Amino acid sequence: MIKSYLITTRPSFIQLKKHRPAFALYRDKETTEYSFHAQNFVQMCKNIPNLKAFLHQDYKLADTLNASGVHLTSLQFDEIRKAKDLGLEVIISCHTKEEVKKAEELGADYVTYSPIFDTPNKGAPKGIKDLKELVGSTSLQVFALGGIITEKHVQEVEKSGAFGFASIRYFR
Repeated sequence: MIKSYLITTRPSFIQLKKHRPAFALYRDKETTEYSFHAQNFVQMCKNIPNLKAFLHQDYKLADTLNASGVHLTSLQFDEIRKAKDLGLEVIISCHTKEEVKKAEELGADYVTYSPIFDTPNKGAPKGIKDLKELVGSTSLQVFALGGIITEKHVQEVEKSGAFGFASIRYFR
């Protein structure tokens, strides 16, 4: 069964209960009160069985708040080991097969690979064929990301052999 990864800037208990993702990420690049909202998000997630709560970029905050892990950007490869040393699970954003290989070598647990489908301002989509090739070439758990907004997209990702899919718009 494919895993779902909900990415949100405004987490709500209703949204989490409705969609029942296996993973959830609080990512808000604009708030000045990220740590306050992150604390509420992690607590909210703890009330939903089998939901892993991830925070964006800040592995120290993720550790302090007892989140399941941290989702690092493609500019944070040097922080994988630091987060792992704290016992956190690590997801890192990757956009090339070389980045995925680097993430694997550095000990990440998961990668998001994007964009799979057409997504505003994210460049040309990689497509399902490329995703399938990537999944077959790495031991990492791969979340497809980018343009996944319909059940048909989810089914295509599942057929690729990917561990899961990550999305913002699918969960609205």
